[in-house]
Amino acid sequence: MARDIKKVVLAYSGGLDTSVILKWLQETYDCEVITFTADLGQGEELEPARKKAEMFGVKNIYIEDLREEFVRDFVFPMFRANAVYEGIYLLGTSIARPLIAKRQIEIAREHGADAVCHGATGKGNDQVRFELAYYALQPDIKVIAPWREWDLTSRTKLIDFAEKHQIPIAKDKRGEAPFSVDANLLHTSSEGKALEDPWLEAPEFVYSRTLSPEEAPDKATYIEVEFEKGDAVGINGEKLSPATILTKLNEYGRVNGIGRLDLLENRFVGMKSRGIYETPGGTILLAAHRGIESITLDRGAAHLKDDLMPRYAELIYNGFWFSPERQMLQALIDKSQEDVTGTVRLKLYKGNVSVVGRKSPKSLYSLQHVTFEEDSVYDQRDAQGFIKLNALRLRLLNQRGRN
Repeated sequence: MARDIKKVVLAYSGGLDTSVILKWLQETYDCEVITFTADLGQGEELEPARKKAEMFGVKNIYIEDLREEFVRDFVFPMFRANAVYEGIYLLGTSIARPLIAKRQIEIAREHGADAVCHGATGKGNDQVRFELAYYALQPDIKVIAPWREWDLTSRTKLIDFAEKHQIPIAKDKRGEAPFSVDANLLHTSSEGKALEDPWLEAPEFVYSRTLSPEEAPDKATYIEVEFEKGDAVGINGEKLSPATILTKLNEYGRVNGIGRLDLLENRFVGMKSRGIYETPGGTILLAAHRGIESITLDRGAAHLKDDLMPRYAELIYNGFWFSPERQMLQALIDKSQEDVTGTVRLKLYKGNVSVVGRKSPKSLYSLQHVTFEEDSVYDQRDAQGFIKLNALRLRLLNQRGRN
């Protein structure tokens, strides 16, 4: 099997795990390794990853800023659907994986590579997300998943391997890490170790992207978010790019303690896991998007979207971004957004985000129809027949019960 692999594209962060994987690939498969590092807004300096890859003799090193593509082509389409998994999770990790996988496959094609490799473990969801995307885009690609192949089954063995091969180890990796972290422009997730007991409240040091609500300002912050066809296009009257919008919303959320989530979720592979998520900008964006939909979206369309949303969210969570059913749902969702244009005013205060105003040139709100004052457009007597027709089956059911 090892002889079949001549060139592999590795999703490379530059951290301990993927650095060990890089060396392991060279030793086990005796192949050329191409590294790909994606800047998705994780807030880390990525040049050290280049230096580490050069240290291993890697000739083709890709470090790419994909923040705009990430928000424009992945985050925004997902938010048009108001997608949340199991009612509260905004899918920050899930939505990043198909983009990384897509770019890996593109690089593999450019270099004629016959394999791709990821660093996801055999217990989590990411292995599924990466590999379903790989196979959807390149059915005959070979996939290497070291955590399912090697014998480095503990943190101690991983560190021993690194020391043997003179792989630099960050000081905080020499002992048992308190928890693992994944980050991008949409969110930060923390799992494992100190967080594994679901009864214990997560310590404050776990949170890295938000102030605690108790420390947030005592005065509310008001902002306005502008939308065109379901996507945010500006904040407070200033037109901005997708990634810039999410960056600014993240800062508003950080200062006001918005977007914290302690979630016990059902992984696709079957087990439950506990995660601490911070999605400051995304939490604000979701509230804003639902706010503009409330004034522009027809009731039937809105309720159909809400019915379909859990299915759509589950597809993303489980790794089926490139599936035909997700694409079909996306087409329906995008059709619903054609008139979702306007401005939403939000109040941010101590961990909470509230819609306090909304306006739109495509508004379906009619003050003439809903006013409590006298009007000439709605005959209240029409409601009597409407109610009687809707009550007919209930009355017949009751009569049958009496017989």
